[in-house]
Amino acid sequence: MNRLFPGIALAFCWLLLLLKGSITLFAMVLLVGLTIGAYEYAKMALFSESQAQPFFFAILSLLPLLCVFLVPQLGIGGGLFGAFLILAFWTLAIYREGFDSYAFFCRCGFGLLWVGFLGAHLMLLRELPQGNAWLLILTGITAGSDSGAYYSGRALGRHKLSPLISPNKTVEGAIGGVITGILIAALLAMLLLPIVPWSFLIVIAFVLAVVGICGDLVESVIKRATGTKDSGTILGGHGGILDRADSILFAAPILYYSLLVFSG
Repeated sequence: MNRLFPGIALAFCWLLLLLKGSITLFAMVLLVGLTIGAYEYAKMALFSESQAQPFFFAILSLLPLLCVFLVPQLGIGGGLFGAFLILAFWTLAIYREGFDSYAFFCRCGFGLLWVGFLGAHLMLLRELPQGNAWLLILTGITAGSDSGAYYSGRALGRHKLSPLISPNKTVEGAIGGVITGILIAALLAMLLLPIVPWSFLIVIAFVLAVVGICGDLVESVIKRATGTKDSGTILGGHGGILDRADSILFAAPILYYSLLVFSG
């Protein structure tokens, strides 16, 4: 029950936001979500006993999103460059004897890319024509793939997918997850975007499901390296924001750039 009720509430709020919420409201919700996600990452990766470093990193990670929404002339690239430059000065400012500045810089740099840069693509998707519908399809693919992989793996799993990274994941589960993601994408497209070519939909759903699995494994690498079970506790039995968003963070840019290319 500690997973069921938070999961239903989260799905309902996300659905309501995409169907009824404005772009401004979406930006505000995304701003809060990425702030929490970046803070979770910093708590895992920086091994800092103070709250100041994770909090500052969380604010720094918002620059790509803020530039996309408030300063579109700079865009996501300008926001990422600004964050990277500030990170460089921050690393120099806190340099001291015995401080592994290179590890600090690399860990923060990865976090900026993972949470800040990739996460800002959700805003770019929302700003596209029919962006809310595509976000629902993206969510359906990643969430459906995750659930499909879990139940397929429990029922049919025999061969380990990546035993050193995530021992519970199986090849059979991954295949079941990809198939589930494609089926959910087809169902949602019939309801929301019936004019989308089926050839494009099936291919992109397959790619997004596979990339989502990759994103899930990447977070498992981070957890294993930092000795972390869950990124946070804000979602109860579902863990933290990053535990729910690891797949969609990787998949969102793929969908965004695919839509730009194939829509002309």
